[in-house]
Amino acid sequence: MPSLFSKIISGEIPADIVYRDDQCTAFRDIQPQAPVHVLIVPNKEIPTVNDVTAEDEQLVGHLFTVAARIASREGIAADGYRLLVNCNRHGGQEVFHLHMHLMGGRFMGPMVVRK
Repeated sequence: MPSLFSKIISGEIPADIVYRDDQCTAFRDIQPQAPVHVLIVPNKEIPTVNDVTAEDEQLVGHLFTVAARIASREGIAADGYRLLVNCNRHGGQEVFHLHMHLMGGRFMGPMVVRK
């Protein structure tokens, strides 16, 4: 069964697409955690980081170059931004289609809050 993100990539579910090419699609998060919060998703459905293979190395690298391009377009590259990839439930992954969060537009604070 296609993931939620595969349905966005195919156009079955609407989204605010900010970037698309033959390898990935990027769209605004519907529950943003920062002024700029974009999800960068490979068009190939890969469930988790654990499922990335050597064949996917170029694709995964492409996600980073796309992130830098989007950060520049969104005006957050100079001040900085956060890139985040969650893996499985304990890592906070909610949609099991590999994706990178690009967040910025304000100070993002510490990476992990200790409790």
